[in-house]
Amino acid sequence: MDAVRVALLREVLAGTQWPGDARRFAGSLRHSVVPASGNLLLVGTERYEPWHLAAHLVDEAAWSGLPELAPTLVRHRVRPGQPPHLSVGLGRLEAARRGHTLLVVAPDRPGAGLLERVHDARRAGATVLSLHGGDPDLGALAHDALSVREGAGEPDLDTVQHLVGAAAGENGLPVRRGPRRLRDRLARLADQLTAPPPSRW
Repeated sequence: MDAVRVALLREVLAGTQWPGDARRFAGSLRHSVVPASGNLLLVGTERYEPWHLAAHLVDEAAWSGLPELAPTLVRHRVRPGQPPHLSVGLGRLEAARRGHTLLVVAPDRPGAGLLERVHDARRAGATVLSLHGGDPDLGALAHDALSVREGAGEPDLDTVQHLVGAAAGENGLPVRRGPRRLRDRLARLADQLTAPPPSRW
């Protein structure tokens, strides 16, 4: 999703908690992976693989100059002959230690096996973050969580993933001096163009 579409999405959700919550959660993700030089593991549930978020974070990693945001997609089922980036199974979670970040995306209830692996990764020192549909067990395991309970007038998990992915790459180069990157300038311009007029009161 490009900067203009993200800005329009934020405009639609203005007045709700979602843009702010997404930025806060994305900040937790960025602050977890950047000092550790990456090691971001992204996993879903047996019924849901977060392909879209994985691709979005890869794009954000390239555009923001933060390669640490590019995740390793961990899959519940790996078929023979698939390329290496699609061949990382759940066993990879067993190697998660301090310096690793585990991002769990779970619109449905995660199975006991996944919860156990996440628990073990946390005990081994990994930082656990979760985007979930309200599961209390997963929320309790996470160092930071964003719960998305879909309902009337509420965004779905895919929409919130767009917001989180875009926010993770924002202001990605705080230590670099000089002119702002073109993408940052375009995003700021889009935000200004779609912002409501200031109140006169």
